[in-house]
Amino acid sequence: MVTTPAPAGNEKTFLGHPRGLYMLFFAEMWERFSYYGMRALLVLYLTKHWLFSDGDASMVYGAYTALVYITPVIGGYIADKYLGQRKAVAFGAILLCIGHFMMGIEGSGGGDSPAMNAFWLALAFIIVGTGFLKANISVMVGQLYPRTDVRRDGAYTIFYMGINLGAALGSLLCGYLGEVYGWKYGFGAAGVGMLLGLIVFVIGKPLLKGNGESSNPARLRERVAGVPFEWLLYLLGIVLVVVCWWMVQNQEVVGWGLGVTGAALLGYVGWVAITKLDAHARDRIFAAVILMIGSVLFWALFEQAGSSLNLYTDRYVDRMFFGWEVPASMFQSINAIYIILLAPLFAWLWTTLGRRGLEPSAPAKFGLGMIQLGAGFLVLVAGAAAVASGNATPVLFIFLIYLLHTMGELCLSPVGLSAMNRLAPTHMASLIMGCWFFASATGNFAAGMIARATGSEAASGSDAAQDVVLGVYSKIGWIAIAVGVGFLVISPLIKKLMHLGTMKDDDDHMLAGESELAEPAAAGMRTDGERKR
Repeated sequence: MVTTPAPAGNEKTFLGHPRGLYMLFFAEMWERFSYYGMRALLVLYLTKHWLFSDGDASMVYGAYTALVYITPVIGGYIADKYLGQRKAVAFGAILLCIGHFMMGIEGSGGGDSPAMNAFWLALAFIIVGTGFLKANISVMVGQLYPRTDVRRDGAYTIFYMGINLGAALGSLLCGYLGEVYGWKYGFGAAGVGMLLGLIVFVIGKPLLKGNGESSNPARLRERVAGVPFEWLLYLLGIVLVVVCWWMVQNQEVVGWGLGVTGAALLGYVGWVAITKLDAHARDRIFAAVILMIGSVLFWALFEQAGSSLNLYTDRYVDRMFFGWEVPASMFQSINAIYIILLAPLFAWLWTTLGRRGLEPSAPAKFGLGMIQLGAGFLVLVAGAAAVASGNATPVLFIFLIYLLHTMGELCLSPVGLSAMNRLAPTHMASLIMGCWFFASATGNFAAGMIARATGSEAASGSDAAQDVVLGVYSKIGWIAIAVGVGFLVISPLIKKLMHLGTMKDDDDHMLAGESELAEPAAAGMRTDGERKR
């Protein structure tokens, strides 16, 4: 029986949780504020200030978000092996502050080459900074509690709310400042937010009670060629910045890298499943792979929010509220707000249905998520058609597409994370979870390719260009619904491959599952809703 351990005699709590939780809550809230504030402006900045075509801007966005999902694998490994989570988070926060403030170097726009180089470098700092911070700060939440402490689920729920609160506020404030007063003010606000997060984290170090420190501090102090090993790790981070600076400018390299690495990962996982696992464990791995493949399509379509849908909202939507035209970037906050409102409802719904034996299986939830995702695009297409070509799309349909997409996300994202944890053998848990996030990265890059397809030779903002966008949305909407129906049809087969009836709760696997079920957004998906994944 799992019980809640009584707090240590000298442990100070707030609302029943260690005070360190709330420090991490605010640090992560400000980090998400900066990330989503900058993300809301990125494609608009590329097309309006640097005069990128829609297609080129979308590919930069896709490569950038894909790299943001890949670098936490490196940052997490360095923290686990050498640095410890606290130092990794602090280093990541410093890199993020540099990157966000560098985004404020506008130059004159267009062909201003020196400022353009600063822009690419800023993206690279943000990518690597996120890699060091995102996964590790989530791990530190769990370190505040004994592994059998049932408060862990509640802790991750609180942390999850901080993620989405930061995402919503960042999109609103940075979007408003960037579009109304100037790009540098929006990006500068994101930098200030990240700086506040760093200050909170540094000042709040005592609240961590020694958690998150290096497992081998002596190794960090050892000198290599006269330089402390710890500083060499930081230098490695700077080298990664240079690598990402080059990669984000060469999006085709990112695409090929994802394709080759993805094929190698799937091949290795398949080889291990076939040659080293028993029949039931092998089937579970195959079920996990099917869900991963489905998630690639989901994120490829869902992530239109920050690229093509952002541009559509800017050009073709009636954004007037009481005489004020709301900046398009501010609508990026809707997803996070919906998650804050709907996540508790979905948690209650699954629990209630589960008690009655009516809860859909994980594959069926994937299907429902896909269907809602596709329906969102079709609702927007229908809304645009209802007012005829050449007229602004009513803003109601933007709220509806985000509502349907958020409901689809809540059906798929946390369920997928939980399924990966349940289906993977204990000795493959990290590998399978890494594959899941790699699938998210692939989906984000594919999102850029789809958004590029919405570009048109016709002038931006013209009726012909709008028709191209809506044509693509109609196609991907029906594809998503067809795939979703397909998942519903084959969900009994996938569920059979999961062999839930013979699954055993060995100690390590069960304890890992307890935290993962409440950790979806905190684990770096946006979950960033991060969304976030």
